[in-house]
Amino acid sequence: MDITLTPIGFVDSPLKSLEDCPKQGLDGGPAARIVVASEYAAALEGLDSGMEVLVITWLHQAQRDTLKARARNNPDNPLTGVFALRSPNRPNPIGLHQVRIMRVDLEKGSLEVFPLEALDGTPVVDLKPVLEKNRSDVPDQGTPYGTPWGPRISAREGQLIKGMGRQAWERGLMAGLNGNISIRQGDAMVVTVSGCAKGRLQPGDLARVHLSSGNVLGPGQPSTEAALHRAVYSFQPKAHAILHVHPPYLLALSMNRTKGEMLDLPLFEADVWSRKMIRLAPLNPGCDDLAKQVGRAAMAYPAMFMEKHGLVCWGRDLNEALSLAEELESLARIVFLQSSMAKQT
Repeated sequence: MDITLTPIGFVDSPLKSLEDCPKQGLDGGPAARIVVASEYAAALEGLDSGMEVLVITWLHQAQRDTLKARARNNPDNPLTGVFALRSPNRPNPIGLHQVRIMRVDLEKGSLEVFPLEALDGTPVVDLKPVLEKNRSDVPDQGTPYGTPWGPRISAREGQLIKGMGRQAWERGLMAGLNGNISIRQGDAMVVTVSGCAKGRLQPGDLARVHLSSGNVLGPGQPSTEAALHRAVYSFQPKAHAILHVHPPYLLALSMNRTKGEMLDLPLFEADVWSRKMIRLAPLNPGCDDLAKQVGRAAMAYPAMFMEKHGLVCWGRDLNEALSLAEELESLARIVFLQSSMAKQT
């Protein structure tokens, strides 16, 4: 019987000593990289960002002659057989870690994962996808919100942005991969990554960015409009959430109506809401000039319509930003309906 284990790679982690390692990944396990040996790199095909996998490791510094231990190494807990514990010290020190893939690099044969409590240099024995019923984001598994969405991006923040993306998509304010969402997090922001569907966000679709430097704090490639979000937060301290959408009625009107008459309607609420929006000159998406233009406008207006592009709304929270976008798009729809009925008479 051949039971030889051959490591497929190793863990590249900021955890350099056993004392640094948390008891479980959710106890503060950091982001880490799994580097796969070149002869096994082809086996990574099919893995993608956002997927959950089981990382099976060989805990090479464990004590293999230990048969009893105390749960979480707490002296107040009774001695228990290690087969009833997740202690690393056991006859065959196999580690089992459920992690989220943040990035796959097939050329380098590596995965960026989170959270992983394994020591730097730990041999990796195997990788297996998590079964659907055992995924951490299934509602009845674990906590109500599941596991964190990335380094220092909590499950609550992830679910908040996910829910807002879904609502904006259901209301037709976003389609496909367009638009982006962010929330302020102290001196940083959590923002959607480039190329993700906002109506179907999942762990791996958010990045954390330092507001002043623009440095990405963890895995994930932020939206191409990340500089625009940073500019709004910089110029407008009251902004704690930003929603960039592509509302079809507003965009259609902008191609047919002049600046002053875009939302001109004989309705009481039309004047109230239209005064909250400024119409900005067209600039290329993602450029520094656009970010500065929107940031400065945010000092006086909570809604900025970017010609040939879309609408940016900021608020004290995401609900406020979405409500403003809904009000403005609703007015645009009324204008569209009014024009259509006038042509029929």
